[in-house]
Amino acid sequence: MYKILFILVFIGHISLAQTTIKDSITSYPVSYATISFGNGNGLFADDEGQFIFTEKLYPDIDSLFISALGFEDLHIATNNLPKQLLMHPEAHQLDAVIIANKIDRKFKVEKLKPYLDDDYYKCWLPTIESEIAVYFPKSTTKDQKLTHVLFPIALESKDWTKRKRSNSEKKKFSTLFKVKFYSNNNGKPGNVLTNETIVFRATEKDGDAYNLPVDEYDIYIPDDGFFVSLQVLGYTNKEGKLLPNKKYKEIVSKSGGVVKIPTNFRPLLPFTDEIESKNTFIKRVFINGNNWVKFDKGNHFKSSLLDKNLFNYGIGLTYKTYKDE
Repeated sequence: MYKILFILVFIGHISLAQTTIKDSITSYPVSYATISFGNGNGLFADDEGQFIFTEKLYPDIDSLFISALGFEDLHIATNNLPKQLLMHPEAHQLDAVIIANKIDRKFKVEKLKPYLDDDYYKCWLPTIESEIAVYFPKSTTKDQKLTHVLFPIALESKDWTKRKRSNSEKKKFSTLFKVKFYSNNNGKPGNVLTNETIVFRATEKDGDAYNLPVDEYDIYIPDDGFFVSLQVLGYTNKEGKLLPNKKYKEIVSKSGGVVKIPTNFRPLLPFTDEIESKNTFIKRVFINGNNWVKFDKGNHFKSSLLDKNLFNYGIGLTYKTYKDE
């Protein structure tokens, strides 16, 4: 009886602490907004713009920094955090892109294959704090429209000795990812090419790569190329609803202190050494004013992938190359 009462009281406290982020004009929820704490910590709103923040969970945080594609950034104090926050649409022009010709045009479908690998030791372990972006140059002067993006994923087996076998039993997961497209700003990701919030849910049933259709977003490849980025939001339930996810696992060290280890999420992201140029960039998303850094040796971070000369996440593309009229 006491356990049931405690659970009901706990649920009551959680419901009171829930905050919803909405568009100030339309009152629609702002899905998957990023809530940063300014010190490297943070969380995400779900598809309904809802998140949970309490002083019991985060006693040392006095303000939040909230950002979302197409909206002005929002700073808010955590003291007496309201149940509803309004974000104002951002009044700025997207980078210049080719305007689609509504007349039917002849085109050729071209593909850039993804680089697949099931070797655990050649994979990036996704964490909530990191976003990975890969640069793609434009290879022709003709108009090109992006139609699909193929994200390589590595599936783990419950039996380690069978993890590369197609008939092995794969570890189950249901993970939500956010995808963005950036312009090329002097060799680094610049402004976004679309303000649409694009997410997808990957499971072990998707095979070695997730094929994301993007034709509806009318993304035409700029002359100086563009970037595709991937960011894990966390695990979901069976219906695809984003679950509360911890950024860190707390482990007690031999000395008795608590060590924070970033929480990794399946699936693993295989890296490759088959691309000559170094096209992959990373950044930490929960720091205000974060910067993109090329995934390369000597850039103030260490990685076993770099030690193996694995510099790139091998995303694949499908696009339409239009014939000159």
